This record gives sequence, C-alpha cells and structure tokens, in this order.
Amino acid sequence: MPKSAPTRYRTRNWSAYNAALRERGSLTVWFDPSTPWHATSSGKRGGQLIYSDAAIQACLTIKVLFGLPLRQTTGFVASLLKLAKLDWPVPDFSTLCRRQKTLAVQLPYRSSNGPLHLLIDSTGIKVRGEGEWHTRKHGGSRRRVWRKVHLAMDEATLEVRAVEITGSGVGDAPVLPDLLAQIPEGEAIASVTADGAYDTRGCRDAIANRGADAVIPPRRNAKPWKKDSPGAADRNEALRAIKHLGRAIWRHWTGYHRRSRAETKMNCMKLLGQKLMARDFDRQTAELQVRIAILNRFTALGIPVTEPVV
Repeated sequence: MPKSAPTRYRTRNWSAYNAALRERGSLTVWFDPSTPWHATSSGKRGGQLIYSDAAIQACLTIKVLFGLPLRQTTGFVASLLKLAKLDWPVPDFSTLCRRQKTLAVQLPYRSSNGPLHLLIDSTGIKVRGEGEWHTRKHGGSRRRVWRKVHLAMDEATLEVRAVEITGSGVGDAPVLPDLLAQIPEGEAIASVTADGAYDTRGCRDAIANRGADAVIPPRRNAKPWKKDSPGAADRNEALRAIKHLGRAIWRHWTGYHRRSRAETKMNCMKLLGQKLMARDFDRQTAELQVRIAILNRFTALGIPVTEPVV
C-alpha cells in the first residue's frame, strides 16, 4: 500500500509566540528587583545566612542559562545589580558552590483548570566523559558517568510538575511513586501516561491509589494478573482490549501518543547543555532542577499553537 503523505501543521499564534521567543532573552524575565535578596534571621545562635534561597536560585539560573562558570556568574550578577541601581551584595563563587548543594529549588508552574493528566518519561545526561565524536572514533572510556532525569509533565500546561534525579543504574519504574508523591494530595490526577517500562505492580498500584487511570501499554508477552492489587483490574482491561483490537487502535483510543510531548521536553532540557558542570550528586541535582525551572518559565511565556493544514 502507498504511504500517506505526512501531515503538515500551521502555527496559529505566530505573533504571540514570536514575542515569547524574544522575551526568553530578556534579562528582566530572569532577574526581578523585587526578589527577597537577603535571608531572614533564623532566630538561632551562630552565623546567619546572608542570601535567601531565591537569591541563590536567581544566580544559579543565570549560570545555567548562559553556561557560565561560578566566578563569571558573580561578575554577571554584579553588573546586573549595578545597572538596576541596587546596592545588594553579590554572593561569591564559594558561597554559590556551598549553597547549591543544599538548595531547595522552587519549580514555577501554572495550575490546571481540572484534574492533571501527567506524562512521564526519563532520559540520561552525561556528567563526565569524552564527546560523542571521540567515543565513536576511539571508544568510550570507563570514566563515562551519567545521571538519569525522571520527569512528570502536565499535559495541559506542558510544564514539569515533578522531577527526580537518580544514578544511571536505577530503573524507570521504581521512581514513579516518588514522582506522584510530589503532587499535593489535594490535587486530583486524572491519568498517568508512560511507556511499557512502567508496566509493574508498584507503578500501577501507586497510580490507582491516587484515583488515576494508567495509560501504560502492557508488555508484548504480558499475562493477566490476579486481582489482588489496586492496579490489576485496569491492567487486565488494557490487555484484553489490545488482544481484541490491536495495539494501534488501543493507543489511538487511549491517547497514548500524547507521551511524545514528554520526550520533546527532554530534548528541550538537553538544549541547555549536553553535560553537567557540577561534580557531586547533590549539586548536580540542583543544577538539573534549575534547568527544569527555566523550561517552565519558557513555557509560561508562550508556546506555539498549531493546527493541521487540510
């Protein structure tokens, strides 16, 4: 049979999206003079923090966004404060490095109008090792180290709502309950869409306990489960539907194709750098969380709205 022509799409809000792309390069988006720069007193004995977590995150955002070393980051922030005519002190590079290890990064996001439809995926990002050309030419060394990024994205706003960072030896399925735990208990979850790697009892039970539907394809050699766990009934129904209708129809019927948006978000995260600059795990976690915060801010500024061309 002849292949059908690929669908062509047209952007309906080009003017608004073009303005959003310009705003991504505006320094006023990333540096707000109303930021609480100084830390509040803890009321305990001993030395007190000078800079708030918001100030440290603002500096690290500049660092990650422009790919600057710590010392250049302090000079960049000092010039911004001077242009803004603010007499705030600037944290030195050692302070930024020390605070990055324990920083609780705040992820900005917009609330959905209804229950969440979460899209979950994971990817790896390099910590140390040669580049791709050197690896293909001479082979990889034993010192190649990766970190694994697990994301849960809201389908409505296309913003990341939960993120977990693990070593490369950790599988996808064990992390899903931790991602769901980052969503407040009072916020309803309608569905969780993920690939076949999450087709485990632990994942499906965690999804069922939040009252959500699991849009996860059973594995090719899957067998029905005994109905002794919360997620077994939905999984058996999916297995029965695939057996009678086929996987293609099941994917179209359940909207499984929406998961590709999470893969696109992973690619966007890697556009901020194919490699991490931090050397220890805690600082690497903060660096990746700052990347996600930047992506959420990008998305909030504006995204393209497309429609198929008939």
